[in-house]
Amino acid sequence: MKISALAAGSIGTNCYIVYNEATKAAVVIDPSDEAVLAEARIEALGLDVKAVLLTHGHFDHSGEAGKLADKLGVPIWMHPADKALPSWLTHGLPQTRDLADGETLDFDGLRFTVIHTPGHTPGSVCFRCGDSLFAGDTLFAGSCGRTDLPGGSSKDMAASLRRLAQLEGNCSVYPGHGETSTLSAEREGNPYVQMAMEQQ
Repeated sequence: MKISALAAGSIGTNCYIVYNEATKAAVVIDPSDEAVLAEARIEALGLDVKAVLLTHGHFDHSGEAGKLADKLGVPIWMHPADKALPSWLTHGLPQTRDLADGETLDFDGLRFTVIHTPGHTPGSVCFRCGDSLFAGDTLFAGSCGRTDLPGGSSKDMAASLRRLAQLEGNCSVYPGHGETSTLSAEREGNPYVQMAMEQQ
C-alpha cells in the first residue's frame, strides 16, 4: 500500500490517495473543496480509483467529492449521521453510500475498517488500513477536532479518543489537517487523549 498526500482546499485539508502500486487500484479520502489537485495526482500516478471515502461531511473535506466521483464514475461513502448537518457546514452533500461502524470495505485488496468516532460531527469516522489510521478531524498531532460546531460533542469526542487510544499496535496517524503522527506519540503526548483516558 502506498499513500500520496496533498494539502488542498480553502483551509488546507489533507487529502489522501491510497493505492496499490502493483494494480493501481486506489481510494481517495477527503478530496476537499478543491478536487482538481486530487485529479492531477491521480492522473500523474496512473491510478484506477474505486471509491471516495469521507471522514465527515464538512465542506472542507467533502465540498468537491461529488464532482470528483462523477468524473471518475465511482461511489462516495460517508456515515449517514452527517446528512443532518446544516448546509452552511456542508455546502451541500453529494449522494453517498452509508458507512457503518466496524464494517470493512474492500477495494481490490485495499481493505478499510470503519471506526465511528463522533465528537467533531455526529458521523465522523476514521478508516484503518493495515497499520495506517486516517483520522479525519477526530485526532490531530497533539490535539483533536473542535466540538463547538453544530453536531459536535465534547463527551462524544472524549469517548472517541479513548477508543482510538485503545486500538492495538502503533498505527501511523494521518489526520485531516496538520502533520502525521503515531498512536504511541498521541497516547504519550496528546493532552486531549490523556484527559480522555483519565475519564474512564
